[in-house]
Amino acid sequence: MRAVLRTVNRVFLGLVGLILLALGGSVLAVGLGVSAPSWWIHDSKHDVLLSNAERTRWRDDGWWWPVVIAALAILLLLALWWLVAVLRRRRLAEVLVDTGDGEGALVRGRALENALTQEADHIDGVDGTQAHLKGGRSTPEAHVRLALEPHVNPGTALNDFTTGALTHARTSAGLASLPAEVRLKGVKHGAERVS
Repeated sequence: MRAVLRTVNRVFLGLVGLILLALGGSVLAVGLGVSAPSWWIHDSKHDVLLSNAERTRWRDDGWWWPVVIAALAILLLLALWWLVAVLRRRRLAEVLVDTGDGEGALVRGRALENALTQEADHIDGVDGTQAHLKGGRSTPEAHVRLALEPHVNPGTALNDFTTGALTHARTSAGLASLPAEVRLKGVKHGAERVS
């Protein structure tokens, strides 16, 4: 699914970029004296984007400026949201593993996440696990959610996770430390019948 979203994002950005480049280039060309087609929005280099009449057409109406300001504010917020969504890395793609020979090897972040998840799922009383790696390639941080069955002591499950799955992941990746934020959640269960 992420590959599809990435492709749609790139295609959309490419189309927007091409449209803006074509419009900006055509305005620049007309401004430099190139004759424009009859259907184009600019006639000559002295033409303006909006004439005085077009620009002041709704200025005296009370609704005009609040609508313009609200529309521009919404566009700005959407653009900022998109920029933050594109720039923010949700997951760590690779972990740098020290091989001991002065070189390094890269391990996919998802592989380490899957190893953490699979080993944590084998802990007694753990009903489900989600693991995500964040941080830098050489200083990853694990963010883990453990779904616990009702009969499990949370302290015991946390201790089993940190001494088992988390320690194994840290030593197998050759990391000096692997800080983890572990969130525990109880699994809902039906009422037990007493006879």
